[in-house]
Order: sequence, then C-alpha cells, then structure tokens
Amino acid sequence: VQLVESGGGLVQPGGSLRLSCVASGFTLSRSVMTWYRQGPGKERELVALISSFGHSTNYADSVKGRFTISRDNAKNTVYLQMNSLKVEDTAVYYCNARLWPGVWGQGTQVTISS
Repeated sequence: VQLVESGGGLVQPGGSLRLSCVASGFTLSRSVMTWYRQGPGKERELVALISSFGHSTNYADSVKGRFTISRDNAKNTVYLQMNSLKVEDTAVYYCNARLWPGVWGQGTQVTISS
C-alpha cells in the first residue's frame, strides 16, 4: 500500500492549489479517504474527508467553503482543491486511507506567503 502526494508549492495569499494523492496497492473505492496537514510546530490535523464513492464529504471548520475534496476511483486518485489560501494554511499535506490508517506518504509542502 502506497500513497503519493503532489501538487504543493509556494503561492501568495488568496491563491489556489490543487493537491493530488495517488494510491496503489489497494482498491481505492474500498476506503474512505482523508487529507491531513501538519503546520510548523503544530500537530497533524484532519482537513477533509470523503466517503468511498464521493457521496459525502466533511471539512474542518478552518477550511470549510475554501477547500474541496474529491476522488476519481478509476484513476486511484484523491484531490484537494484549495482556494482563497491563507498564510495559516501553510503546512505539509498528507492523504490517508481509513482502511490503512498507519500508511502515510511523504506529504507535499504548501507554503502561503507574500
């Protein structure tokens, strides 16, 4: 089981990024998928969650209305569209499969700075 995140970068406040997480080693549709983030000096926190077939999503209050989680099970990929980015969104972002809670990728760095 492997999760590979990509799409991070340096953007100005108010900008957008789209993160991707490609899963391998299991059938993506079997698992609820999540995005977490860990900011500097902070604990890892849950950002967004999507049900196995995408019918249900849930977001942390801090990102609600700005971030959108989605998935394409045929492509074994989960996405996180991030709009109206703020400095406090700076973090390493990780995806995780609820079916394999102990498996983490390397994460992708998102830095919001002017």
